[in-house]
Amino acid sequence: MFNKYIKLVIAGAIVVWSVFQFVDGNIMNGISLILLAGIFVFFYFKNEFILLAFLQLRKQNFAGASKWLTYIKNPSSALIKKQEGYYNFLQGIMVSQTNLTQAEKFFKKALSLGLNMKHDEAMAKLQLGGIAMSKRRKREATTLINEAKKLDSQGVLNDQIKMMKQQLKKI
Repeated sequence: MFNKYIKLVIAGAIVVWSVFQFVDGNIMNGISLILLAGIFVFFYFKNEFILLAFLQLRKQNFAGASKWLTYIKNPSSALIKKQEGYYNFLQGIMVSQTNLTQAEKFFKKALSLGLNMKHDEAMAKLQLGGIAMSKRRKREATTLINEAKKLDSQGVLNDQIKMMKQQLKKI
């Protein structure tokens, strides 16, 4: 919607406006404006289009998720570093259905930019392990799957990791 710096400028202007409301004695208006400024600060750290794409992915609607991601025109300037990592992570998930080479590039870029949560890193490494396994790179696939297992502290990906290790034995 807005550039990342414009969001901060808007939030700052709203905070200044809320200070004037407090000085005039309009306490409720000032509190409401502080909350409104908080929304802009929240969207500085969490991009609204990435959030909407994640919601579409939860519904298994890949077309809707890719539609929301296309609204981000220039991710390197419009997003902060971690958001750009999640943008590439989502692009990798979208492209992994059709083009494994391009998906591998997206997942590697997402890991290099960084992801906030360990289970997201584990998922990206597991996807990279699957891509390496499909390209007959057994050693690389084994290391990526083991790294994914270490990162998956809650055991969410245990079934997928076991399945991939069984497939690795067949190669």
